[in-house]
Amino acid sequence: GVGFALCQRLLEEDGRIHLCIACRNGQKSEATRDLLLASYPAAQISTVDVDLGNLASVLRVARELRCRYRISILTPLDLLSILHHSPWCSSPRRFQRLDFVYLNAGIMPNPHVNFKALWHGLLIGRVLHMLTTAEGIMTQTDRLNGDGLQEVFATNLFGHFILVRQLESLLCGNEKPSRLIWTSSSNARESAFSLSDYQHAKGQESYSSSKYATDLTSVVLNRKFNKQGLYSSVVCPGLVMSNLTYRILPVFLWKLLMPIMWLIRFFAKTYTLTPYNGAEAHVWLFKQKPEYLDALVKYHSCTSGLGKNYVEPRKMNVDEETAEKLYEKLLELEKQTLERYSDLLD
Repeated sequence: GVGFALCQRLLEEDGRIHLCIACRNGQKSEATRDLLLASYPAAQISTVDVDLGNLASVLRVARELRCRYRISILTPLDLLSILHHSPWCSSPRRFQRLDFVYLNAGIMPNPHVNFKALWHGLLIGRVLHMLTTAEGIMTQTDRLNGDGLQEVFATNLFGHFILVRQLESLLCGNEKPSRLIWTSSSNARESAFSLSDYQHAKGQESYSSSKYATDLTSVVLNRKFNKQGLYSSVVCPGLVMSNLTYRILPVFLWKLLMPIMWLIRFFAKTYTLTPYNGAEAHVWLFKQKPEYLDALVKYHSCTSGLGKNYVEPRKMNVDEETAEKLYEKLLELEKQTLERYSDLLD
């Protein structure tokens, strides 16, 4: 998906970076590393195993990154993070800093398409909007995970939040700014989110809620940490054909729809379709100075009907007061988490 394409594109941009691929599946991360090394034999690539939906796993990998390594770019395929070009050090091995962390994990369990709503959208002339945002046509059935949290909230947002908080010592106070780059979505909608149900236990749009919460979290992190040299941005990869989207409809149906989707791209520029195109905004941010970026903007990967890739900044529909209140709720949940897993802390 986008994670693998991003690894390729980052190595094309700068062969000096040190990637650290983080996946839930150790075999997958090693296989990915081998694929990348086949194309970039001189690349520095490490792997770590982490499940962003499992808090114990997140705390373990954060401790491992703080205490065992000193690398420069952390890039989980699920999490996708990047560090900088620093040499390996003698024991104990540690990161001196993390320059980039790509927060890319995302799940959409049991997706359902509301074809009745899609037909209604066609009749009232809103079908293009619905096809580009999935508003009103995509629902999910969520569940509790082993930590007693809603699975989508835990994987798409809270696991990342805990990881960032645990890695603050490597992200803040460095000579150069450090960057958080969150993968959000055009499906992130205020109407799907509620502070009183921020884990989205009562609704059927958990994916949209988690992505809107991601946008809010990025905004408030900038307010809290810019003075310490940590900057946060959000990107939207557009509609990418990956394992996530292939779960929405049967693969054979997607193949039948592909010619239509290529045509739609003349009208809907966020139909990036390929992971390579979807990573455009991620790579663009890699080359920008964070001090000049707008914290209230989401950067969208776009592809023209003729296949030209570009990035389009769009103001996010976020309320900064709501962002502050969500941040307080996340801190309280973090406190409960650290009390529960105190044995995994330094």
